[in-house]
Amino acid sequence: MTTELFYLALTLVLALVQIFLPAAGRTARFGLAWNAGARDEPKGSAGPITDRLERAQANLFETLPVFIGAVLIAHVAGANGAWTSWGAGLYFCGRVVYVPLYALGVPYVRSLAWLVSLIGLVLILAALFL
Repeated sequence: MTTELFYLALTLVLALVQIFLPAAGRTARFGLAWNAGARDEPKGSAGPITDRLERAQANLFETLPVFIGAVLIAHVAGANGAWTSWGAGLYFCGRVVYVPLYALGVPYVRSLAWLVSLIGLVLILAALFL
């Protein structure tokens, strides 16, 4: 397995973690019966940390398809190299750091972590054209 595919696999695990974190927060706030039910009655906010975790998940899902596509295109095209390896690593590490920073409401540094992940994505895409 290439480094890029390894980071892609780790990122998919991170995506699952980011699905379960806010779900756990909602269950803790509203109870298992509500979470297991049809949720016809909206309950409102599950609390600031859970709300932030939901927004962090949505943020990951905005760039995840681009990351998946870029890594797979690089793999199929045989464009794997230093740029794609570094790019995949930066994307993954930036996304991992982003989650707790967002959950804790840390400004600026959270944006820096997001920027690191974006730079990683750009590196992969650039490698496809260079």
